[in-house]
Amino acid sequence: MDELKVLCGRAHPALAKAITDYLGIGLGRCEVKQFSNENTFVRIMENVRQRDTFVVQPISSPVNNNLVELLIMLDALKRASAGRITAVIPYYGYGRTDKKDQPRVPITAKLVADLLTVAGASRVLTVDLHAAQIQGFFNIPVDELTALNILGNYYKEKAFKDVVVVASDIGATKRGRDLGAMLNVPLAIMEKRRLGNEDRTETLNVIGDVKGKVAITVDDEIDTAGSLMEVASTLIDRGALEIHACCTHPILSGPAIERIAASPVKEVVVTDTVPVPESKRIDKITVLPIAPLLGEAIKRIHTGQSVGAMFE
Repeated sequence: MDELKVLCGRAHPALAKAITDYLGIGLGRCEVKQFSNENTFVRIMENVRQRDTFVVQPISSPVNNNLVELLIMLDALKRASAGRITAVIPYYGYGRTDKKDQPRVPITAKLVADLLTVAGASRVLTVDLHAAQIQGFFNIPVDELTALNILGNYYKEKAFKDVVVVASDIGATKRGRDLGAMLNVPLAIMEKRRLGNEDRTETLNVIGDVKGKVAITVDDEIDTAGSLMEVASTLIDRGALEIHACCTHPILSGPAIERIAASPVKEVVVTDTVPVPESKRIDKITVLPIAPLLGEAIKRIHTGQSVGAMFE
């Protein structure tokens, strides 16, 4: 482990510290700052020549600043002759723009993949991409972890009766099916559509029986919580007894916290792939640590062990 270096930008230093605590090593030293002209400056403060280096940086708010900061850190490590550079991106920003679903629009998830590769990343380690196909946007190895086991174990300890797992939309069906299999409960699916480019959705139908059951909704992220409110309202109308929600990435932007606080949702369980400030940690929100999962994956990548075996 002496040849392993873990560094971080300013996006989520608490997570990087928790990862290095798990690994039993110190966090690598680097200087990251922004000049008065808003240009980002990075200097690696220790020798990384031919070392196995990992840069922890979710592409979370402020998204563009954190993305550019990550790219500059990768370039600095490449020019410092690091042996292998792994971009540890717990939350892959721009992942929702993964296809051309309208005329004359970009595929930004692919653009970000190209930027990371050109900047110097040798591989990428991430958690619960919005679409698994994003792995194919890269020409370097991508290890995608999932937080479903963490979420599933939490609900196993809760031991609810008469549970149904609800996939928040058609795209979350596999995620919902996997969580349902862990809990040995049935699956329901919300059919909805997004209204234009706004953060609004319309629920059209519920596929499956939710009446008289404890419903646990699952998705990869909660952004403004608009979709979650639509789903919760529909489930209540269809006779669900209680609503619980879980996701991997608690983006919680705009009115999300106010909506959750005023909603019929009993609890929202998330992980800390992105920072969750105290102002957003209301009683209804439970934050589970992701550092042990990422730390174990980093250890296995460094020592040449199987990452997939973590989920078998």
